Amino acid sequence: MTLAARYPDLGPRVASAAVMIAVGALALWLGGVWFQLLAAAAVGAMSWETGRMPAGAEPARAIALGLVAGLVVFFVSRHLAGAVALGAIAAAWAALTTALGGRRAPFAAYFALILFAGHGLIVVRAEFGAAWLLWLIAVVVASDVAGYFAGRALGGPRLWPRVSPKKTWSGTIAGWVLALGVGAAFMAPLSAGAGILALSVVICMAGQAGDIAESALKRHAGVKDSSALIPGHGGVMDRFDAMLGAALAFLILARTGALGPIVGGG
Repeated sequence: MTLAARYPDLGPRVASAAVMIAVGALALWLGGVWFQLLAAAAVGAMSWETGRMPAGAEPARAIALGLVAGLVVFFVSRHLAGAVALGAIAAAWAALTTALGGRRAPFAAYFALILFAGHGLIVVRAEFGAAWLLWLIAVVVASDVAGYFAGRALGGPRLWPRVSPKKTWSGTIAGWVLALGVGAAFMAPLSAGAGILALSVVICMAGQAGDIAESALKRHAGVKDSSALIPGHGGVMDRFDAMLGAALAFLILARTGALGPIVGGG
């Protein structure tokens, strides 16, 4: 069996990924307002995708939800910090969830994940620096790559067939192993303590949870993809679902002070 036959979506996935990597790398390097704008645009796109999923959703309301959500994350992350920023995002979420229509609870919960994770990505770049954000991305990408190839090559029991039929335990565990490798590779560049190894696995697990959460949401909505914006990947949410879980986990750890010994190299 040829590589193309075994992985039929590999070509579009690679091409789309190359474009996203180029844009993301430039924004990551530039930092500041450029990265904030990119993160806000991603939040807006994913919020639009979430807003259009519920039964009977109105296209105009979904578009408005995406626009407002992106602006909220941009301005809050740019002008507020700490608990004040978190409170402002929570207030915006409470006000905007009315736009999500019927069967609202699962969509409202995922919308909250999008808002806080988008803010979390900006926090990583602004407060911890480009190297830490690069590590976060590397952990998520490594987990995704390991799950994609190991899951198809090794097969085996499904992780949660009712929610995500394609995910296997072999792919999931391979993601943990590769995340450990990423943590080890970044230990010296980040001047981080050995705790970054465990942190890498925790972030990997959070990313996998974000992936599963999106699968559950799509199954609840009865859709295959969140949209068709990215060839080979589906929607923006289909591509960045794991990043949402990882960014939220990092934000929680950062705001609770749990990252202190690791970031300080202790």
